[in-house]
Amino acid sequence: MINFLIRAVIFLASAFVGLVAADLLLDGFYLHWDDWWGILVAVVIFAVLQSILAPWLLRIVRRHAHALIGGIGIVSTFVALLIAVLIPAAGIGIDGPVAWIIGTFVVWLVTALATWLLPPLFIKKKVDARRSE
Repeated sequence: MINFLIRAVIFLASAFVGLVAADLLLDGFYLHWDDWWGILVAVVIFAVLQSILAPWLLRIVRRHAHALIGGIGIVSTFVALLIAVLIPAAGIGIDGPVAWIIGTFVVWLVTALATWLLPPLFIKKKVDARRSE
């Protein structure tokens, strides 16, 4: 259970970092910084959708279009961003096709790297803490 919570927090943090990176790098990709609640909603919506869409799309692609498996992360990131932007309470906006394309790539890349690099750090600390008890 603790590992699940750690992974959930890491995934939320990686979603936040990915969205902030896209906001900082792209003109048409923006978070509404005056509405912290909206940013929190956007991060949670994006992270939950991403965690649901990726396995679901993988199952569909495996069945129908095996050659597209490598693009699942990008497609699920795009769909999660699209839904998050469409929800009025979410504090995120994306304007223009370039911001959509590059923003999707930036968010996907940053979240992928963060979810790959951060778990060993936190899980290692947990193992070290258990060993010292």
